[in-house]
Amino acid sequence: MTEPILLREDDGPIAILTLNRPEALNALSDALLAALSDALTRLEGERDTKAVILRGAGKAFCAGHDLKEMQAGRQADDHGRSYFADLFRRCAAVMQQIVHLPQPVIAEVHSVAVAAGCQLVATCDLAVAAEGARFGVNGVNIGLFCSTPMVALSRVVPRKQAFEMLTTGTLIDAAKAERIGLINHVAPKEALRDEAYWLAETIAGKLGAAVKIGKRAFYEQIEMGLAGAYDHAAAVMVENMLWRDTDEGISAFIDKRHPDWPPGA
Repeated sequence: MTEPILLREDDGPIAILTLNRPEALNALSDALLAALSDALTRLEGERDTKAVILRGAGKAFCAGHDLKEMQAGRQADDHGRSYFADLFRRCAAVMQQIVHLPQPVIAEVHSVAVAAGCQLVATCDLAVAAEGARFGVNGVNIGLFCSTPMVALSRVVPRKQAFEMLTTGTLIDAAKAERIGLINHVAPKEALRDEAYWLAETIAGKLGAAVKIGKRAFYEQIEMGLAGAYDHAAAVMVENMLWRDTDEGISAFIDKRHPDWPPGA
């Protein structure tokens, strides 16, 4: 039987999703985008899942959009206009699903992540990469400016670094990706999975509701002006402080004991 194009395995509170089109360098085909969207929708309602790791099978993490499918779309009477508009809408929706997902998503990048694949890394809440990994928004090299990947990239790396990557199409290594803030950590290839798992396991050990409300507030406040952001964040903290489990967590810290949170909290 043919394996699914998106694999899922669970290790307690950690869900691991693997892009599984190795023969196509995990390019984001229509089917893979749909599978990712479905998986994220299911995860959204899973209270017991506390963190998500996103991996790629084979030689690449993700090579971006499926160019063969895109070229096939040109055969329509409108030369692909409707298909392209729908494709980029669907891709943007998946990226926003990641941002809106209650659980933090960690990209585990073992190799190349380019174009929409780099967009995927930039969109994930956290990212770790192997020493040999490379990143780029290289569509300009084939005459297609990476405008939609630009949205995610320009929100996580400094403006001039993003613009250089977009206009030159050059790939950067994992060390530079870490320096400019595209990824959190670089690890030897043989230790990459442990690095990603450590992040996921650490997050999964926190009060899930607090991480959920915090992730939502993080993305909400970052789009606001300074005063509005403080007002919004203060209201979130008030709500958080009134929870029984937060009361218990603070009391436990003061009493120098582990908090008595219910299973799965």
